[in-house]
Parts: sequence; C-alpha cells; structure tokens
Amino acid sequence: MTETITRDLARYHRQIIFPGFGQSSQERLLASTAVIVGCGATGTALSNLLVRAGVGHVRIIDRDYIELNNLQRQILFDEDDIAANLPKAEAAARKLRRVNSDVTVEGLVADLNPGNVLDLLGDADVVLDGTDNFSTRFLLNDACLALGKPWVYTGVIAAYGMTATLIPDGAVANLPGERAATGCLRCFLPEIPAPGTTPTCDTAGVIGPGVALLTAVAGAEAMKLLSGQGKLNPGIIHMDVWSHDYEQFTLARNPECPACGREPSERDYEYLNAHVGTTSAALCGRNAVQVAVTNGPRLDLAAIAQQLAPVAKQLARNDYLLRAQIDGYEFTVFPDSRAIIKGTEDEEIAKGLYARYLGG
Repeated sequence: MTETITRDLARYHRQIIFPGFGQSSQERLLASTAVIVGCGATGTALSNLLVRAGVGHVRIIDRDYIELNNLQRQILFDEDDIAANLPKAEAAARKLRRVNSDVTVEGLVADLNPGNVLDLLGDADVVLDGTDNFSTRFLLNDACLALGKPWVYTGVIAAYGMTATLIPDGAVANLPGERAATGCLRCFLPEIPAPGTTPTCDTAGVIGPGVALLTAVAGAEAMKLLSGQGKLNPGIIHMDVWSHDYEQFTLARNPECPACGREPSERDYEYLNAHVGTTSAALCGRNAVQVAVTNGPRLDLAAIAQQLAPVAKQLARNDYLLRAQIDGYEFTVFPDSRAIIKGTEDEEIAKGLYARYLGG
C-alpha cells in the first residue's frame, strides 16, 4: 500500500517512495541530529546531502575560512563568500538554510578540541567526519567511544579515499533497526601516521569527483543509521574514481586496542584526555599553521584590531574573524582564541608569532 504523504513532507516525496524507506523513516530523519566536523570538500558535500534529505538538526563545526582554491571542490561556497571574509561554517549554514527551512542548520566557527568535544557531540545521533587531519579523527574516535555515538569516517586524497561506519558498544541500543558494534578507528590505524609517510593535498592534490564518490557512500550510511533502513558498510571501503579500483576490507575489533578492545575501566582515551594547553597544527596545502588555546578566553576582535593597528599593513574584521598582514605573515584571528597564521609551515614559528602579537 502506498503511504499517504502529508503536505509538510511533500519536499521529500521522491525519497519517501523509495522502496524500503517510507514515511516513518523520513520522520525519524526529521527527529534526528547529525554533527559534521569539518566543512571542506567532504564536509560541504555531506552537510548538503543531509540537509536536503531532511535530517532535522545539522550542526556544522569548522575552524577555517574560505579561499579561492576551495571553490574547485567545496560545493557550498562561492566568490561572494570569499569577498565577505566568511568562515566556512557560517557560509555553509547560510546556504543550507535557504535550501531547507524545515530543518535547523547550526554553523559553529570553532576548533574541535578535547575541552569542547563532548559538549559539541553530546546530543548527536550520528557524527560525520569532514576533517583533513588524523589528530582530529583520533579525537573524534575517542569522544564517540566515550559517548556511545556512531560515526562515519571519510578521507579523500587525489582521486581515491576510504570510508568506514564505526559503531561503539553503547550506540547499539539507541540505534533503530538491528545494528552491531564494530571495531574503531584505532583497530585498523593504531597510531597517527608519521609526517611524510602518507600523501597530502600538497603532494597528491584532490579532485571533486573523488570527493563526490566517497561522500555519497558516507552520506547514505548516515541516512541508514538514522532511519534504521538499509545494509550498513560492515568494514572499510576504498574507492578510486580515476582508476576504477574498488575494494572492501573487514573491520574486526582488536582485543588489544587501547580505545575499544579492553574492559571499559581500562580503556585509554589519550586524545580526549588532553584537556588544556596551546596546540598547533600545520594545515594541508595552505602554507599555514593554526594555533589554538584549549579552553582559552573569548577574544574581543575590536580590541585586537586596535592592538594590531600600529603594526599591521592591512587590517579588516567582521563579526566572525579579523585579518591582518604583519611582518610578511597573514593572521586570521577568531573569537575563540584561535589564529591561522599563513606564510609558514613551522609550528614553532607560528606559536612564536601568536605569542608576540596576540599574547599568551
């Protein structure tokens, strides 16, 4: 029997009549919360898919701003966003609210870190990885294990990438349909790869079709988790859109995994437990470093602008960020105590510049 579709659900008609989905699945999506961490190529594609699908609350967390080279593959941004100096999370949220006013789209200009991750993911029904670095992914893994939240890992470089659907023990009881716990990220990648051992967007580049391919799979996995319909990816999928190589690997739980394999009282969430301090991270393909103060004070950008005016060659600010050219470096300062310093990949130089001009 064909379900009667109410006027409020009319925008989802083609999705509702898809066999095996139906109105009840749509209603579950509308009652769900998805958190997408990172709003670059993968994050924009994932958030676009979930907002259009009718996930009721989509929270987008990103620490960065938009640059011209993003437009080749980051589908929610345009040249007007660059001219307006908009951060990625805010620009994406504005676009998506115009796409679907039925749902709540929340854009948070923030750096996910051990001090805020549990709060920002706490109400999520599913978490999606749109990040570009393993440090944040390992933090996501720890946090989702601690909170009992399912999450979908996705990484893309050049024309290929991988995705995995990761379900902790505690998440199973809260998921619709029959779902089984899986291994975690550290079961197949015990440690963060050493610098120089994996390709980066600096060395390998990235093309839009590769992003589209992997995020289509990852977005579908999120819809399956939230609706309780469909067959989940049971392991790790590797796909290359250029060579047409497609492989699937199992993801068994490692009983010696420090994050998920031991008894709960013996598990070591080492990435989650670093609650304080100044951190830095070189940004892929940017000749830039982010410097952040975990649990740092909220910055008054107007006061910072006044402080930097005597030394800055160029200075501009809005409600979201301040940008200044100082000593041959470009500083982009955010209210949450972060700065992205462009013109170096040396983290020690960047931290020194942060301390010299911003204090701390």
